[in-house]
Amino acid sequence: MRRFVFVVAVTAAWMLVPVAASAQNPARPKTTAEEFEAKLGYQSGDVALQNGMATIHVPRSFRFLGPEGSGRLLVEAWGNPPDSADDVLGMLVPAAVSPLSDEGWGIVITYNEDGYVNDSDAGKINYANLLKEMQEDAAAANEERKKQGFETVTLVGWAEPPHYDAAAHKLYWAKDLMFGSEAEHTLNYNIRILGRRGVLVLNAVSGMKQLDAIRAQTGTILPAVEFNEGHRYSDYLPGTDKAAAYGIGGLILGGVAAKAGFFKLLWVGLLAAKKFVFAGIVAIVAFLKRFFRKASDAAEAGASS
Repeated sequence: MRRFVFVVAVTAAWMLVPVAASAQNPARPKTTAEEFEAKLGYQSGDVALQNGMATIHVPRSFRFLGPEGSGRLLVEAWGNPPDSADDVLGMLVPAAVSPLSDEGWGIVITYNEDGYVNDSDAGKINYANLLKEMQEDAAAANEERKKQGFETVTLVGWAEPPHYDAAAHKLYWAKDLMFGSEAEHTLNYNIRILGRRGVLVLNAVSGMKQLDAIRAQTGTILPAVEFNEGHRYSDYLPGTDKAAAYGIGGLILGGVAAKAGFFKLLWVGLLAAKKFVFAGIVAIVAFLKRFFRKASDAAEAGASS
């Protein structure tokens, strides 16, 4: 199986400012949390994604935010860098809790057009061995992070082992992460919807204490997100459409992450500030580029022999 490197870099956690729009610019009139949230543009019902490529039948337990509202929440309220929202198609936010509260969380939706992911390996994967491989990669990456002066990240284990629905072509799993020596672990919950030309990527990041709440919603979210006709997994045309360079195992190891803007931003959050993680990118980019260059050279050598 082709190996993908599991790497994460961390920055210091900043405190969440409930309404950062006025905090970032003191000259602007102060905005209450209620006023800020009222202008995010929540949607319900059926919502089209990526010019009609897919549809979200928004569950009643969620509200949908489009790209603009998602950008405001991620950047102005949660304090992420402006470019963190560049490729975000939208977010699903629980209806029962404000995303500005300490209990608030959301599911960030992006799309990676990396090609059709062949799922023929799904039933053959030993997830215990896969976890061990990911933990080894994380430990190796930690050595590089320590050299750069950054906090280590430990992949503790599966918070939810991978589950693949071969009929619906939908995959989900969750990782239990520990930043440095923090007592409270971070939950990285992943959902993938496979399509003809790529994968819809849904990521929820929260504390481990919210695992049960997110797990309970997974059964609601999975059937709510669908590719439309012409873009579905079954619409793939072998020999005509692009195929991804990895299967289900590579997808879990980080195939999409490594190719879909992973060098620019890493979808792993810091719980206290609802931060995505952006630091040490230059060193890690160099590390990954060396790895993939070696893999490419080896593939070319094998093809020419």
